[in-house]
Amino acid sequence: MRVPPRLLLLCVSCCFPTLSLAQAVSIAVAPAARPGFAERQPVRVSTVAAGYSVNDITINAATGKVVSGASGTAHITANRNAATEPGSNNNFDLGEMKNNQPTIDGLNTIATFDGAFVAEAGGSQNGNFRFTMIGNDPRVGGSTVYPADIDEVSLQLLAADGSVFKNVPFAPFESKVLNSPNFVPLDYRSGHNVEYADAIHRAEFYNVMKSNWHTVLFPQVVNRVTIAVPYYVNIELENGDIVQARSYFAGTAADGSTYVLLLSPLFNFLWENEVVNEINLGNFTTNAISMTLFPNTFLFDLNTKNPNAPGSCCALGFHTYFLEGGIFPQPRWITEFVSWISPGLFGPGFEDVTALSHETSEAFDDPFLDNPTPNWQFPGQPANSTLCQANLENGDPIEGLANATSAIQVKHGAISAIYHPQNIALYQWFEMGATSSAIDGAFSFPNETVLPTSAIPCPDRSGNIGPLTPPCPHSCAYFAHEWDS
Repeated sequence: MRVPPRLLLLCVSCCFPTLSLAQAVSIAVAPAARPGFAERQPVRVSTVAAGYSVNDITINAATGKVVSGASGTAHITANRNAATEPGSNNNFDLGEMKNNQPTIDGLNTIATFDGAFVAEAGGSQNGNFRFTMIGNDPRVGGSTVYPADIDEVSLQLLAADGSVFKNVPFAPFESKVLNSPNFVPLDYRSGHNVEYADAIHRAEFYNVMKSNWHTVLFPQVVNRVTIAVPYYVNIELENGDIVQARSYFAGTAADGSTYVLLLSPLFNFLWENEVVNEINLGNFTTNAISMTLFPNTFLFDLNTKNPNAPGSCCALGFHTYFLEGGIFPQPRWITEFVSWISPGLFGPGFEDVTALSHETSEAFDDPFLDNPTPNWQFPGQPANSTLCQANLENGDPIEGLANATSAIQVKHGAISAIYHPQNIALYQWFEMGATSSAIDGAFSFPNETVLPTSAIPCPDRSGNIGPLTPPCPHSCAYFAHEWDS
C-alpha cells in the first residue's frame, strides 16, 4: 500500500534546487519541505512477498504492491505466540504490576482497555464514540509493562552501477534514542518518574485513574540490520506504463549526518519484508510495541511528471499493525516506523525524537487504527476549511503548529541533552466540549497552552457545521497542504 503523508506537504522538484549527480538535496533551504506523518492500514502477512530481487521488481505506484519480480507470499514460520519478557529498570517505581495479556476475545496481542466519550458539538453531537487504548483500566490502577522491541535499520545506498554509494548507519543515534524522554522517566505535571507517553496517558485520565496507574515501555534493541537501497526501481503508473524512478536522494544535515529521501512505494516493500523477518526471528512479538528506527529517512511520493526528481515530501513515521489471517486467536503485532531527525532539517524544534514521540503516543491511544471521532478541523485553519479528519490520531492536530514540540531536558547518568518530543492532543479535545475532564482542564500535553480549546467541527462545503458533514475515513487525511511558517 502506498504511504501518503498524512499532511501531504507540497514539495515538488522546485523545492530541491541542489539536485545533482552527487545526489545531494537541500531540505533546510526548501521552505515547502515540511515534516508530516503517514497513515498506514494494517498489513496482512500473506500479502507480503516471500522472495525478491530488488533490481527486478516492479511496484504499482498507486497501491505499492509488487506487480512482478517477487516470488511467493510470506507467512509466519515460527514464534507466532512468542512473548519476550521486558527487562528491568530500577529508575521506575512500578508498584503493583498488571499482566500484559490479551484483553480482547479473539486477539493475540497486547493488553488494552476500552472506553467511550460523547460528542458535544458538530454533526455527531450526542454520538457515542468508543475507543480501545494500550494499558490496563486506569480506574483499576497498577503498572502494565510492554517490551519496546527496537530494530535499528541502517541503509546502504547503491549507485546506478550497483556499487555502494554511501552507508547511512543508525549507530550514532542509538544511545540518543534510548536516553530520550520516550524511555527515560522524568517528572511531569501528571506524574513523577514517568515516560513521555505514560505522562500523556495519565494526563488524559488524571481525574479518574488510581495514582499508581502506569503504562510503561522497556526498550530493548532486538536487532541491527542493513537494507540495501537500489538507485532505480521500476514503477507501474496508473495507465499501465512502467517507468524507471529514482529510489532515493541524499544530502548532509547541519550536524554532518546523511539524510535520505526514500521513494515511499519502495520503502513500503522493503519495510514490510523486514518486519516479517523480525517476526519470524522472534524479535517482534505480539505482546510488545515493535519499533523500526531509521536514520534521517524521510519518505516522498513518486513524481509522475519527472520520476528522476522527488515528489511530495516528507513523511517521517507511521504506526500500524501486522496480522496473520486464518488463525484464532488472530495474532497482531503493533508496529512503528519512525526516523531520527537531525537538527535544522525542518526548522527549530522539529528534531531528534519528534517522530518517535508522535507515533508512540498515537499507538497508545489508537493501537488498531479503528478509534473514530467526530469529524474535526485541523487547528489554525480558516473557519470554512474542510481540512479535516475523524479519528483518534492524537498527534495529528498539533503536528503542523508552530509550537508543535516541547523542549525537554534529560539528565541521565553522563547524558545531558535537550530533546523535542511532540505535544499531543488529549482525547478530551476530540469531544468538542467547552470543558475538559483531563488534568488541569487541558486539551493538550505537556504544553497545555497549545490547544486552548477543544476541536472545531468540520464544516460542510457550504461552511455550515451540521449533520451534513459525513464521517471522514482515514483516507480523508491524505490531502495536499503546506503549513504556514
